[in-house]
Amino acid sequence: MQEYMLTPSQMETLRQIKVRSPYASKSPIFVYLERDVEKKAIEVWGSKESLERERKRVKRLEVKRRRQLHFPISQSDNGPVIKQYQGLLSSGPGRVVGYAAAANGFICLFKLGCFLSTGSASMFSETLHSMADTGNQLLLLWGINESLKEPDEQHPYGFGNMRHIMSLISGVGIFCIGCGVSVYHGIQVLLHPATSLEIANFMTFSVLIGSAIIESASLAVAVKETRKNAKKYELSFWEYVSESRDPSTNVVLLEDSAAVMGVGIAAAAIALTHYTGNVLFDAVGSIVIGGLLGGVATFLVTTNANALIGRSIPPSRLEELQETLEDDAVVRGVYDVKATQLSSEEFKFKAEIDFDGREITRAYLSTVDMENMLREIHEVKTLEELEMLISRYGEHVIDTLGVHVDRIESELKKKNPDLRHIDLEVL
Repeated sequence: MQEYMLTPSQMETLRQIKVRSPYASKSPIFVYLERDVEKKAIEVWGSKESLERERKRVKRLEVKRRRQLHFPISQSDNGPVIKQYQGLLSSGPGRVVGYAAAANGFICLFKLGCFLSTGSASMFSETLHSMADTGNQLLLLWGINESLKEPDEQHPYGFGNMRHIMSLISGVGIFCIGCGVSVYHGIQVLLHPATSLEIANFMTFSVLIGSAIIESASLAVAVKETRKNAKKYELSFWEYVSESRDPSTNVVLLEDSAAVMGVGIAAAAIALTHYTGNVLFDAVGSIVIGGLLGGVATFLVTTNANALIGRSIPPSRLEELQETLEDDAVVRGVYDVKATQLSSEEFKFKAEIDFDGREITRAYLSTVDMENMLREIHEVKTLEELEMLISRYGEHVIDTLGVHVDRIESELKKKNPDLRHIDLEVL
């Protein structure tokens, strides 16, 4: 009834054939002959062309319905939103970035107070450093939260790249605020040195030591998360970082590493200035901290830009996917294989497949009654009936091809949980 667009009442006048049930313990069943159903459908719809138009219309409506179910446009309650924020707090990157943001915000206040009381150029750079880190990590939290959203009609591949986008913006922020302003302030101190500042006191070194302890704790959290994920992807620590597989944790890892080194540089610069009485060391400390931040920013911008452009997955894994396809019984050949990272945790795969038509046909024929097919062939009297018969069986073969494409995609996704989208083109 679904295939031929008929209602039960329209089929009441059709003859029924008694056949043996496929289940041994069941009584015989009654079925319609498909040619009778098709003839009735053409009679109801006026012509074969009208029947095909109605089929296409219903198919379009079904596709639209599925798409609406798969991509909810609006959410009337707060359940999904609450779940999204819970996911933000429970995810590894969310925990790392959240802890780092809280730590840097706390440190920034103390560094600012210390700078206002001493006027140290190095402490000014450290204040800007912590302020930039705090702002950047709040941006990263927002990016992680956005990346957890479900795909919709406007964004069918989801929002996973928001983490790379926010990390890229963070890199730009570090370069402009942390690097640029620190270097500029250091140069200004060199050009216009102050002579009456007492920058080395108990408060200064207390703030620096406290900052070093808190930054080191945040860095340890980021290192632990990075090591765990690198092991998961069977990569070395540096390979995982350089490929920006987890951009949010990457930013925290590099920022905290620079922060710990920056505290050491600031402490050394302030100590040398105190013992020599020359503010040159303090100014140079500010410039060196700015250069350190510039290096971190450049690395973050470069790696995240490459990820956003669309980086391929490792060649070994791409080869593994191709071999899986080539080993399938219905596949004759695999060509033009491509796989691109959509985000840090998912990728899409594309390949052109040369399917073995004989194997597809055998797969279909294994599901039909060959004796009944032979009788239908013998009953063909006209070219029109022959065309309808061949068209019907041809459509079933294509349906079987679709079933095998779905099966192959399902098997690939089962073996590769991070494979989100598959595009198999039939040659």
